[in-house]
Amino acid sequence: MDVVLGQLFNGLSYGSILLLVAVGLAFSFGLMNVINMAHGEFIMTGAYTAFVAQHLFVGAFGGAGLTWYFLLAVPIAFVVAGLMGMALEVTLIRRLYGRPLDTLLATWGVSLLLQQLARSLFGAQNVQVAVPAWLQGGVQVMGTFTMPYARLFIIGLVVLCVAGLYAYLNRTAAGRRTRAVMQNREVANAMGVDTPRVDMLTFGLASGMAGIAGCALALLGSVGPTLGTKWIVDAFLVVILGGIGQLLGTIIAALSIGWSNVLLEFVTTASLAKVLVFIAVIAFLQFRPAGIIARRGR
Repeated sequence: MDVVLGQLFNGLSYGSILLLVAVGLAFSFGLMNVINMAHGEFIMTGAYTAFVAQHLFVGAFGGAGLTWYFLLAVPIAFVVAGLMGMALEVTLIRRLYGRPLDTLLATWGVSLLLQQLARSLFGAQNVQVAVPAWLQGGVQVMGTFTMPYARLFIIGLVVLCVAGLYAYLNRTAAGRRTRAVMQNREVANAMGVDTPRVDMLTFGLASGMAGIAGCALALLGSVGPTLGTKWIVDAFLVVILGGIGQLLGTIIAALSIGWSNVLLEFVTTASLAKVLVFIAVIAFLQFRPAGIIARRGR
């Protein structure tokens, strides 16, 4: 039983991280139809922001800074990655709307530039982010099954981010404008919605969520220039499976892929598990091309 519970918890943890990585991409891809290959580098930016915040707070406050620096690193990573995303949208992506292949190549080039910038600033070797003392250890449930505090914190962070996104989309004027542009850009523009501003803010929000994901990933391993690269394919897989721009569909897809990947990896190997999950997603999309939750339309 403890092995089964351990695998279920690992699947929930992996799915939560995957959701945090993909939820921003769901809105940038769903709103603007932009294939943003630089999304992984915004994840990397968030992770390096946590690394820089660690050194700044330890240098300023000593050992006390190491205890609580991470709570401030999360919002800082959101702001830094969000500002970078807005700058990218204004300077480059805004000029490539309606040209998906050009956007793909341009953002891929941006991702390579950001990776090289990270190597120049922090070196090619991976760096380590210290886990605060209050996130070390875990809760022992039964037998060998233990829930680490760091992964519980990440799950709670994901719940908080998803709840915040839901409130933003459904309880604020800016969120309603975002939903209007996602449903019909031309009609929203004709009704007076400033679509370029909505595009910029939505891309910044998506990039900021990627920054938070990078902060979370920094707790689980080392940070390097290619940190976000291995997550970008799975993130697009989640977005397409869940339904373009659908928050609920993205949640279901991320958790489904997370549990499937962990359980298949338990009975097979890591590489074969990814292949089987990929085949299952392709087979599902053959019968439901719009994803788990299709966008409503007339």
